[in-house]
Amino acid sequence: MKRSGALLLVALGLLCILGLATGEDDNEFFMDFLQTLLVGTPEELYEGPLGKYNVNEDAKEALTELKSCIDGLQPMHKAELVKLLVQVLGSQDGA
Repeated sequence: MKRSGALLLVALGLLCILGLATGEDDNEFFMDFLQTLLVGTPEELYEGPLGKYNVNEDAKEALTELKSCIDGLQPMHKAELVKLLVQVLGSQDGA
């Protein structure tokens, strides 16, 4: 049950972020957000990718919970997500 809840949080978080990101730099915003979510802190999310948005307390609580779920992943799974992010970022640089 915990795993399905975490996946639901991830899916909802990503859908919300995709809805927030508008303009020419959608990919850049999304990748910065995802990178910070994987290896940063919740505070870095609010100061970095979400810095120009007014993030209410409920959203901050949800993002903190999402970050907690990601931090709770087994190290090998988190490492694979980081590898995937690097791969995606590398393919964008070559495009």
